[in-house]
Amino acid sequence: MSLISSLGVGSNLDLSGLLDKLAAAESQPLVALQKQQVSYTAKLSAYGTLQNALSTFQAAAKKLADANLFKGAKAVSSATDVLSATASATGAVGNYAIDVARLAQAQSLAATGVADAKAAVGLGSVTIDFGTISGGTLDPMTGHYSGAAFSPDASRTAQVIVVASSDNSLEGLRDAINKNSTLGVTASIINDGGTSPYRLVLNSPTGETSSMRIAVTGDASLQSLLSHDPSAAQNLQQTTAAANAALTVNGIAVMSSTNTVQDAVQGVTMTLAKTGTSTLTVSRDSASVETAVNAFVTAYNSLQSTAVQLTKYDQEKKAGAALVGDSTLRTVQSGIRAALNTPQAGELRVLSQVGVTFQKDGTIAFDAAKLKTALAADREAVVELFAGTGGNTGYGTQVAALVDAFVGTTGAISNAKAGVNATLKSLDTRYAATEVSVEAKVARYRAQFTQLDLLMSRMNSTTSYLTAQFDAMNASK
Repeated sequence: MSLISSLGVGSNLDLSGLLDKLAAAESQPLVALQKQQVSYTAKLSAYGTLQNALSTFQAAAKKLADANLFKGAKAVSSATDVLSATASATGAVGNYAIDVARLAQAQSLAATGVADAKAAVGLGSVTIDFGTISGGTLDPMTGHYSGAAFSPDASRTAQVIVVASSDNSLEGLRDAINKNSTLGVTASIINDGGTSPYRLVLNSPTGETSSMRIAVTGDASLQSLLSHDPSAAQNLQQTTAAANAALTVNGIAVMSSTNTVQDAVQGVTMTLAKTGTSTLTVSRDSASVETAVNAFVTAYNSLQSTAVQLTKYDQEKKAGAALVGDSTLRTVQSGIRAALNTPQAGELRVLSQVGVTFQKDGTIAFDAAKLKTALAADREAVVELFAGTGGNTGYGTQVAALVDAFVGTTGAISNAKAGVNATLKSLDTRYAATEVSVEAKVARYRAQFTQLDLLMSRMNSTTSYLTAQFDAMNASK
């Protein structure tokens, strides 16, 4: 609200200062409303902080509500340079002797060299299909088979690569093959240092059923470069034969078309790195359970710490935090504590049986050793305690649902936030109305003071005139 800076000049009175004081007095209701707005805004922020802490706690509870967490397994290889392994929940616990005799190989075929990788190689279409080479003899010098048979893999569809004018070079042909993502063949160009050094090399997927047969239609030059049938004319040189991985698991022979061997041991995926032996140990994964329970305990204690901060009272400032005495927060705390103290229906009934105990300060402590003992004694009972089985629900499931009831659209916290927002909206309305009223009063005071100033100015002028006249009359006597 602006004030007239020259107010009071005519009357020689401090009307401007008086108007400021009156404006300050009239504005006291606005100050009170502002304090209420600050208080309710802090409360709204506090509910948001509480909701975030609850969401973190709920996420930890949901982790424990998942029965698969407790059924997980881990696989450890004694020779990680030979193989590594991972296990799923269905992993069969035990020790397995693994002997890797051969790794899976991709077939590699090399074309005759050309002098210029950018020179034209011919137009046409190249059809590649996969299968198994059997019988016959491979000449290691030429990389060609004699008397062999080729059996196509009926589960795979032959792929056609069209060699257009934009692809009419060794480099273009390489790029056209590599663009075909469904083919699974990679092409590269190797410089062998000869007079015609640039050789196109094709690598198939791994496995003995991935040997390639290549049919070419179009220009003769393209046909002579790429046509290849292991049972007939072969224009490419095989430098590496397609092969399956060969290994034994506890003496039982296992074949795999790739070096990723799945379910040779139930629920275990092995990744082969080289030939050799390894002992594979599959066991139940207690570490992930321990991590999840520890996260649950940490989240609960963090929630308690948040509640303390939101309800503490500062003796020196004689002021309380935003949620001092708040009934919603008390409801949340008592509800969660009651849920965690309610015995379950299974073999294990309370959290203290797995090392989770309440402390005098309201926090909970975790004894990991006690959890490990419980898991070793009866893992299914621990599953039931946290995740529930059959018609029973465990602590994880119950707490997650309880927090949903607090933070859901019709929950206690959501309702409390809605109430605060409604109050803030009402305060905004009252503030705007009060501000208009105060401005109107101050405007009236200003108008009245202006009239007073003008009146006093006129009276002072009259006084000065009369005084001058009386002085003149006295001087003439």
